[in-house]
Amino acid sequence: MKQHDAMYIDGSWRPAQGGGTIEVVDPADGQVIATVPAGSAEDVDAAVRAARAALPAWSATPPQERAARLAALRDQLVARADEIAATVTAELGAPPAFSKAVHAGVPIAVCGSYAELAAAYAFEEKIRNSTVLHEPVGVVGAITPWNYPLHQVVAKVAPALAAGCTVVLKPAEDTPLVAQLFAECVDAAGIPAGVFNLVTGLGPVAGQALAAHDGIDLVSFTGSTAVGRKIGALAGAAVKRVALELGGKSANVILPSADLAKAVAVGVANVMANSGQTCSAWTRMLVHRDRYDEAVELAAAAAATYVPGEKLGPLVNAAQQDRVRGYIERGVAEGARLVAGGPEAPLEAGFYVRPTVFADVTPEMTIAQEEIFGPVLSILAYEDEDDAARIANGTVYGLAGAVWAGDEAEAVAFARRLETGQVDINGGRFNPLAPFGGYKQSGVGRELGRHGLTEYLQTKSLQL
Repeated sequence: MKQHDAMYIDGSWRPAQGGGTIEVVDPADGQVIATVPAGSAEDVDAAVRAARAALPAWSATPPQERAARLAALRDQLVARADEIAATVTAELGAPPAFSKAVHAGVPIAVCGSYAELAAAYAFEEKIRNSTVLHEPVGVVGAITPWNYPLHQVVAKVAPALAAGCTVVLKPAEDTPLVAQLFAECVDAAGIPAGVFNLVTGLGPVAGQALAAHDGIDLVSFTGSTAVGRKIGALAGAAVKRVALELGGKSANVILPSADLAKAVAVGVANVMANSGQTCSAWTRMLVHRDRYDEAVELAAAAAATYVPGEKLGPLVNAAQQDRVRGYIERGVAEGARLVAGGPEAPLEAGFYVRPTVFADVTPEMTIAQEEIFGPVLSILAYEDEDDAARIANGTVYGLAGAVWAGDEAEAVAFARRLETGQVDINGGRFNPLAPFGGYKQSGVGRELGRHGLTEYLQTKSLQL
């Protein structure tokens, strides 16, 4: 077991002032694999003070130089990609291949994109007789979740640094090890002391202290909608800016003209990826009633290929396992039909849940309305496109979604009707430059690409 006793503050590793520790558990077997410091409000204060002291020099650093530091950080992530993947597998339980391709690979791509964007972005522009300046918002408090522990760090830290902001990061307590590895990469990349700071700790202690701190100018949070409301309230009391990426209950709409076999197979894979612990997962599959039975059969067969402990990893902890199994039991109790999986634990050890598919799901059921955050798919029937749009838009969420049709124009026309921040058309590829974020209770603001950079900028106009 590794014992970490320090946090990265003002360019060096220093002992926590709080004195407590957090145990990091391998969800594949429930064993403690490491401990990290449980940061206190005093630790947060020290990190914020370091970030504020570093802000004037970093914000005045030419964008090309900031870009060079981000490129160096990307190179460090590339050099340690295998270690990153192994760390995420150990603390999150993701299968090794998925950890290497997604948990290590995507942050590298995102960091590289911001190195390029920092060098190319127009931080000044002329509008008639005015010079418009796009300046860093200041010190950013970044609070990140456990489900994509490095991607969410990079998606916040990289654009903030590109904008000229300084950062204090509070990672999720379940997956802090890869954040510590990231801090080592920041140090090795030559990013100046105080520009990036890391405080590990519990959300109600370190996270709340960070969100409420007077020295923080913007809070960027990814996590549940319930916690997002609390952070928004804390920030709102000080009229402080927030960027919130919250929950989702995304719809995968399969129109009658679509290649049904492909749409179902990709849809099931999307839900099972990362053991279903993805805020943008397409957890509601909408199929025309004429093809419904065929889709259910295809989905059940596809789900059966996700063997727990092999292709399907565990959930992050015992509480999440209990939560997901409870939703499965509730689905059965409310009348949905199990066609794959169920609430029974598939393995004796580890926090695994069976890959589960429900048929005969109606829009008002709990499993069709609430975010489950596990490998659970609900299949709903619709009568026509108006009915499909009504069902797809019939939740408090609006983060992501998918549309499948035989003709791309038909799919795009339907996608325009969806009240959601991102829609994949016929399996469109992930684009690290495209904005990501939600409508309704799925959040405020956008991440990734140019739109992600602007979250960390404020605008000043000079009339000449």
